[in-house]
Amino acid sequence: MQPHRKRFDLPPLDRLEVFEAAARNLSFTRAASELSRTQSAVSRSIALLEDRIGFALFERRHRSLLLTERGQALYAAARDALERLHDAMAKLRAPQAGRTVTVTANLSFASLWLIPRLRGFTREHPGVDVRIAASNDLLDLDRAGIDLAVRYSTGERAPGGSKLFDEAVFPVCSPALARDPARPLATPADLARHVLLHLEDARLAPWLDWAQWLESAGVPDLRPAGALRFSHYDQLVQAAVTGQGVALGRTPLMRELMRAGRLVAPFKRAIATPRSYYLMRGRRSLGNAEVDAFAQWLRVEAARTGAADYARAGTRLSRRSSRARRGT
Repeated sequence: MQPHRKRFDLPPLDRLEVFEAAARNLSFTRAASELSRTQSAVSRSIALLEDRIGFALFERRHRSLLLTERGQALYAAARDALERLHDAMAKLRAPQAGRTVTVTANLSFASLWLIPRLRGFTREHPGVDVRIAASNDLLDLDRAGIDLAVRYSTGERAPGGSKLFDEAVFPVCSPALARDPARPLATPADLARHVLLHLEDARLAPWLDWAQWLESAGVPDLRPAGALRFSHYDQLVQAAVTGQGVALGRTPLMRELMRAGRLVAPFKRAIATPRSYYLMRGRRSLGNAEVDAFAQWLRVEAARTGAADYARAGTRLSRRSSRARRGT
């Protein structure tokens, strides 16, 4: 008789949950606070998980953490699995049909813009439950049972959508890095003394790569002191917040972090990107008063942030950026 084998060879779910929080925050301390655990308990859980799977998940540096290549791969898989479980449980627990508004948006927009503002909607509409289905996949709204979507797209690829705001990109860094007297950031050429933070696969959105901004700033051949690359934009932003380098910020995603003083913009130069954010609505939600209320709240919030200083100060795209826009 063959020995019984488990169908799923997986580490304990609670350790994956701890890992996801630590990877998203790039900090055991912040993960511990989020999960109501001690920092040592989080560290021990990560160590047990690494021992269980047989490889390191983090590079532990002085006062900072970075995901290893395998750690980034596991983070993407764990986040997706946990979000799907969370969404499934939220749907099963929904108290009554018609009082839940389901919204999808890409991961960056959901974590950096939408979620920090949600308490404003729930305060005004305490009887309405909101479900966020964050995904970089373009979900079919009616087939997936989704009421609203915020699409990062061009107008042609968002038929029937209403524009919420445009986007511009510009360098951002932590206040401490901006104040470093040994490496002042007075002009774009000063970036040569700093680490630049990159989105790993910017081929799909080349305007989010440093090359175009540096060209627009007149320093196309600049060679930075170093580079760090990330598979997800929210990780890249967290690295900037913790002072690990200079990132390309995006309006409107940076507004709250800059307002809170966690990020600053050392230069006034921004470039417009060929994409905007559009609000789309599924047919199933037509006539739903709760969805109407959420859509209107989104438009009001977008109007408050759509006239961001850096969007108004955005410069024209370079010729290469213009070619990229036509090919998008």
